[in-house]
Amino acid sequence: MAKLLTAAAVQKIKPQAQRIEVRDSGCRGLILVIQPSGHKSWAMRFRDRNGKLVRMTLGAVDLTGNETAAEPIIGSALTLVAARRTAAEINRQRAFGHDVVAAKHREELERKVRGAKTFDQAAIDFVEQHVRPKTRRWQSQARLLGLRPKPENEELELIPKGLADRWRARQVVEIDGDDIFSIVDETRHKGVPGLERRNKKLSEPRARTMYATLSKMFSWLVQKRRAKQNPCAGVHKPDTPNARERVLSDAEIVGFWAACGEANEPFGHALRLLLLTGCRLNEVAKLKRSELSDDGQTWTIPGDRTKNHRTHVVPLPKLAQEILRGVRSDGDLVFTTNGRTPVSGWSKTKKRLEEAMLGTTSAAEDQNADKVKIPPWRLHDLRRTCATGMAEIGIAPHIVEACLNHVSGAKAGVAGTYNRAAYAAEKAAALNRWAAHILNLNASRPARVFPLNQTRG
Repeated sequence: MAKLLTAAAVQKIKPQAQRIEVRDSGCRGLILVIQPSGHKSWAMRFRDRNGKLVRMTLGAVDLTGNETAAEPIIGSALTLVAARRTAAEINRQRAFGHDVVAAKHREELERKVRGAKTFDQAAIDFVEQHVRPKTRRWQSQARLLGLRPKPENEELELIPKGLADRWRARQVVEIDGDDIFSIVDETRHKGVPGLERRNKKLSEPRARTMYATLSKMFSWLVQKRRAKQNPCAGVHKPDTPNARERVLSDAEIVGFWAACGEANEPFGHALRLLLLTGCRLNEVAKLKRSELSDDGQTWTIPGDRTKNHRTHVVPLPKLAQEILRGVRSDGDLVFTTNGRTPVSGWSKTKKRLEEAMLGTTSAAEDQNADKVKIPPWRLHDLRRTCATGMAEIGIAPHIVEACLNHVSGAKAGVAGTYNRAAYAAEKAAALNRWAAHILNLNASRPARVFPLNQTRG
């Protein structure tokens, strides 16, 4: 379809189930492309000198509305005005008989050679050659550097106003400690450049993550002889927070277990499995039926889904087996609401869970139930609760570590090289004892729980 585009119209056009293209009647050949994901980009369609239909991508859509006097660059984020200027220049070159497609390819090659030592190209190379092949959650590091994959082909592009966009023309050898300090401090107070700021407060973890990513990138550049030194070396590394020690008490475990029983499917099942196995949230959330043994007694998490990249075999206690049999879902994913993607929205689920746990006391008839306060906790604390709980009921530390797929203590360093014992029988016995302990707690300490879908007055 074709229409006279305006900046407001570009922003308001909604994605559909299929990719859509809108021709701009205000500029010959210019097309607005909207992917089902919501990603919008500019392109041109015309016939070359041989009559062949050609499609040329110009760049992502810039919805900020900020116009600049500088000449727009193909490949960068473009406003409607900038996209029309770019398209008009391409049409002008075509009118002179120039092969704009060949010229674009030539310019890309020249820009790649020139930009090999600029920050934007260095960041792209670092992510493509080092982070992406070796890091499971590589996209989070890419976003910190101001990069994101294109929805249509997974190639990296610059995030408008992101760090790579801001420093795109800067040589990496020119970036010094003052620049690093400035961007880390900005991240601490204002958020990551180019990304929506979710936490409005000062964030030391956010600053520390930015510092670590930049330091890793410049260390890689030094190794590749593309930089002489790491400018992060002389910058104070943001302080590491004290290790969390939060463990749910027995009364809180009772409240948690009861609240999970009131949760919507399949969240309650997944949350209970977190406490029973001590596995990480993503490991449980992305559980597949193909990872379960035929008899349902063993769950094998492949190395590409574990933090330490080691395959983790989890002997499932009978209680966990019953929970999994009670999950109703189609396809290979166990915990899913649409059959295609794992469940999400854990923050909202945890908030509703806490509201339900507020109605839980150690005695069902306690008249002061409304005054009960639960200290702040996180879902990851369930893993620590599992480890601590197993130790308290007499399970040996090295077996607890084996149950949690930890490589430390008895299996760290040289000892870990030679100690390859899987402790299969010991792990099964330990997890069954832990499951029995949880059931005993709930049997001896009844709980009063408000349903998650109700609001307490």
